[in-house]
Amino acid sequence: MIYIGVFLLVVIAFLLYMWKVAFENNVLHHELVLKGKQEKIRLFFISDTHLRKINHQMIEQLDGSFDAVIIGGDFADSRTPISRIHENLDLLTPLGPTFFVWGNNDREVGEERLRSILQQHGVTILANDALLLPQKNRFWLSAIEDTSTMKYSFDAAFEKVPEKDLVVFISHNPGVFARVRAKFRADLMMGGHLHGGQIRLGPYGVHPNGSYREREGVMTLVSNGYGTTLLPLRFGAKPQCHIIDIEISGK
Repeated sequence: MIYIGVFLLVVIAFLLYMWKVAFENNVLHHELVLKGKQEKIRLFFISDTHLRKINHQMIEQLDGSFDAVIIGGDFADSRTPISRIHENLDLLTPLGPTFFVWGNNDREVGEERLRSILQQHGVTILANDALLLPQKNRFWLSAIEDTSTMKYSFDAAFEKVPEKDLVVFISHNPGVFARVRAKFRADLMMGGHLHGGQIRLGPYGVHPNGSYREREGVMTLVSNGYGTTLLPLRFGAKPQCHIIDIEISGK
């Protein structure tokens, strides 16, 4: 009986630890240097919020404003109270112009309902399209519709972008990045969806851990995401959101 009691205590302690990790607020900083007319661009990327309430202290501690705040999909799901969607947008939108990319769970809220909420907060939905960042020198945000809809179009996402302009490509599902690299030019790719596997044992997990690294010549950010699916537990795949400082140099 003593051994069973010890075992149960260990299991409870481990679950509490995973629950604690799931609610950490980790802001990762990344840098990227691109060629062009001298300029600096600052992006904030957050994906896979799901049910989680964004921590206001984390947002308050962010240094300065951003040229674009990018919500990389799964901002909500069927569990998310509508009031929480509003609260989270109230925190994000003051940081800078805010853009939303569809994830596979967002429409569980109701597509028209979520579109209306995003419109109320001045958020631009980006799907199978590209937009030129205002007051920036030929810098584009390009994104596709979520792949689960089977209505995504890479051609539509890139058709506006001139060959020599700078472009960030966003897809909630990073599984398409190799296909994009094979046909189109992007300076940075960003996605989420995989949660880093959410619970990992060392190097082993259902999905790879998040990373910011060069893949076939293109800097690529795959985020572990901010929230969780199913159980609010994480191990070996900490929650993340991201600041990307891009310096455009004439050299």
